[in-house]
Amino acid sequence: MDRIICIVGPTASGKTTLSMALAQKLNGEVLSCDSMQIYRGMDIGTAKPTKEEIGDIPHYMTDIVDPDEDFSVGRYVEMADKLVQDILSRGKTVIIEGGTGLYVDSLILGRSFAPTPKTGHREALEKLAEEYGIEAVIELLEGFDPESAKKLHPADKKRIIRAAEVYLETGKSITQHNIDSLVQPPKYSPIWIGLDYEKREDLYDRINRRVSMMFDAGLLDEIKALLDRGIPETATSMQALGYKEPIAALHGEYSMDEAMHRIRQRTRNFAKRQLTWFRRNQAISWIYQYPGQPFDEVLSQALAIAEKD
Repeated sequence: MDRIICIVGPTASGKTTLSMALAQKLNGEVLSCDSMQIYRGMDIGTAKPTKEEIGDIPHYMTDIVDPDEDFSVGRYVEMADKLVQDILSRGKTVIIEGGTGLYVDSLILGRSFAPTPKTGHREALEKLAEEYGIEAVIELLEGFDPESAKKLHPADKKRIIRAAEVYLETGKSITQHNIDSLVQPPKYSPIWIGLDYEKREDLYDRINRRVSMMFDAGLLDEIKALLDRGIPETATSMQALGYKEPIAALHGEYSMDEAMHRIRQRTRNFAKRQLTWFRRNQAISWIYQYPGQPFDEVLSQALAIAEKD
């Protein structure tokens, strides 16, 4: 086993609190695995840990890009893996914490990703799509990667162009590239700890209360500040849960109360998808909590899992 502990689970399950406590106990440093906490200035709506919560524990992979920048799982793995290697080289325990399953799985598997093209192929493909429609790129893609051409929806212009440019850059289809990556053995062998609640309604209640707390903490001011900075409403970051809905309300599409209701509902649905993703990982030891449970009980269970493995 590597000196790595992955703390995963649905949103609002207490991952941040547990990761900080384990880091204190196990001489560890925390590496966030959240696809939205990477953005600077997006603190309240992403439930980013505060300076008080972090304390003196080294904490990485938050506030690393501006909200108008593109980001990808490949870029995450490239940056995070260097940090993992550095922490391990200093004899520390790596605590990977977050709910973005694709990111944490890709990091642990050590998945390699096709390099970002720098030869102008992307621009040429975008020009082709602009002049002749995305169908022209799909037709091109059918010649060397028919599986991707068939699977990708015509509306998914970004992935269609990406699939085509990977082949033009590497001579290998993105389908084959993904297959090659998946057959490799995992790069790391961590301890997996999952956090959830015994009753689903208790998790949902925590989600509902968290959304109310976000609005009370100034979520609307945070969103307005981002817009005032010139962050486009169409940016990927601004499509995140907790941001998209208030922006629509600010435009008068519905009331702010309705925005809050939609955030709660969509966050509950998101938590279900997170659980579905993580349940596939048989290596995860789950801790099921209950309302009012002393945190020391949760910490003791987590330490027992870490020591057992």
